[in-house]
Amino acid sequence: MDLKTATALRRLRLVSAPEAVSFLLLLVCSVLKRTTDFNAVPIMGAVHGVLFVVYVIFWADARKRAQWPRKTAALYFVLSVLPAGGFFAERKLKREDVVTASRAHTEGIVNA
Repeated sequence: MDLKTATALRRLRLVSAPEAVSFLLLLVCSVLKRTTDFNAVPIMGAVHGVLFVVYVIFWADARKRAQWPRKTAALYFVLSVLPAGGFFAERKLKREDVVTASRAHTEGIVNA
């Protein structure tokens, strides 16, 4: 695996947890909007929307560079639309990152 592929996977991993947090906060804000006078849905909706778009862009880049099979690509996309799915994506990508780093080390690639 080359450095650009490893970087694409790392970027996707780094945005997946904040995207999941923003989704959960948006759900909390939606409940609070209906039960109290607190309305942060427009703000959290915008934040989550930006993070989701960034996740999809990074997902597409990682999919292309890593040449994922359709099943793997679909899994990471579905995880982005589940409320806590980003946490699972981050954990799975972190495992792949460790494997990639050890493989790069054995192949003699620095900073992979």
